[in-house]
Amino acid sequence: IKIISGLLTQDAGSVNVLGKEVSELNAKELLELRLRIGFSFQSSALYDSMTIRQNLEFPLIRNKKNLSKGEIDNAVETVLDAVGLMQTINQMPSELSGGQKKRIGIARTLILQPEIMLYDEPTAGLDPITCLEINSLINEVQETYKTSSIIITHDLTCAKEVGNRIAMLLDGQFQRAGTFDEVFDTDDQRVTPFFEYNFIQ
Repeated sequence: IKIISGLLTQDAGSVNVLGKEVSELNAKELLELRLRIGFSFQSSALYDSMTIRQNLEFPLIRNKKNLSKGEIDNAVETVLDAVGLMQTINQMPSELSGGQKKRIGIARTLILQPEIMLYDEPTAGLDPITCLEINSLINEVQETYKTSSIIITHDLTCAKEVGNRIAMLLDGQFQRAGTFDEVFDTDDQRVTPFFEYNFIQ
């Protein structure tokens, strides 16, 4: 994820994102690319001292300086409605559950209308019911906002529910790739423990 967004440079090979060779971009071009990429952090990364409204306004105020207050208010309400948390608009992050914080983190990313969404362990630390809700939200975001999604996860239920192509990273390399069934229909002892742990019979 850090290589895709240009925070790290790859050791070898090339990384082409939205038609741009990331390692060849200058600082201005890299910033422009990053504005087309949404990043949903594992910890949600909300500002504790800001209300939910202020958290959502922040990316717009910082990156879209020509917007009116009405346009900002409309954008905030639109993404809050998309994640089903309009009622939290004046609350503080400390008043929210873990699942609600994840949703607000996704909303803050969506407010800049990215073309690609990067999710870092979106279901980590959540109860099973909330995990299913987050999986559904990711699918809804892809459908509504027409985004492509790259999801880093150890949760195979999440991978199965939201991924149409799975790649399994082992020892720093993608050892298996394909549909969920193609990746896990194997006797490879490096792979089967992941499946067996997540789907105990």
